[in-house]
Amino acid sequence: MDVRERRRRGAPLAALGLVAVLVLGGCGAGGSGGDSATSNEAPAAGAADRDAAGGGAPAEAGAGAPDLRVDQRSIIYTGTMLVQVDDVDTAARSAVTAVTAVGGFVGGDQRSSSDADARAELELRVPAARFTAVIDELAKLGRQERREIHTQDVTEETIDLDARIASQRARVESARRLLARATTITDLVSLEGELARREADLASLEAKKRRLADLTALSTITLTLVGPDASTADEESEIGFLVGLSGGWKVFLASMTILLTVLGAVLPWLIAFGVPVAVLLVVLRRRRRRRPAAAVSAPPPVPAARSAP
Repeated sequence: MDVRERRRRGAPLAALGLVAVLVLGGCGAGGSGGDSATSNEAPAAGAADRDAAGGGAPAEAGAGAPDLRVDQRSIIYTGTMLVQVDDVDTAARSAVTAVTAVGGFVGGDQRSSSDADARAELELRVPAARFTAVIDELAKLGRQERREIHTQDVTEETIDLDARIASQRARVESARRLLARATTITDLVSLEGELARREADLASLEAKKRRLADLTALSTITLTLVGPDASTADEESEIGFLVGLSGGWKVFLASMTILLTVLGAVLPWLIAFGVPVAVLLVVLRRRRRRRPAAAVSAPPPVPAARSAP
């Protein structure tokens, strides 16, 4: 009875164990199915991740790369223009008005007025941000004959100057601290000389930085305005016998002009001082000639008679 009782009690336990095994087997199958589904979805997710990474790569690469935006760089703009206008003075006033309207100023002004051959050369300083707009506005003053624009990127030089200035300031402060702790005359003299040298180097670096800042903040435009009859064509370089003959003739005429100019300047002095000197020389020469003639015409002296012994 005990054995049968044990079997009765063990049967439910065995059934429960079998059910548990089946349940665990189903979960394992479901888990493997889930793993397979996950493995099937993994390439798509990985591709999506790669696409996202690829899309974000430029941003990450750009974070470590230098900033190439123009507004973050130090650039010096310079321009040269030749414009032919009907009235040089009026055009020059319009150019000055256009420059001052954008916050610039006139750095130089040279003009020569001779009716239709009038000419004006203006050196204009304008803010770098308005450089292109001012160039285009100046071109509308008349007929633009020539335009040249040059740029110089001084970003690296500016960064280098900033680093050198910071380092030099630290050296100056160090020399000042050492000078404050000096106790002997020798140390004071030596440290004062070293401090003066370091301060001079710092002042030189700061002057270079201010010069670069001025050139980058304000661009330079050299504007040449000419009248309607002025020649604006560039002279072509020519060679040959006729060209050489023409050039030699021009040089000869220029030399003769200079010679005649010098002669005209010297001639009054020659008349004022040369004529009296010439007369004096003639008189002296005649006197010298008369003396030998008088000596020849005079009779020779008679020797005195000697007394007999």
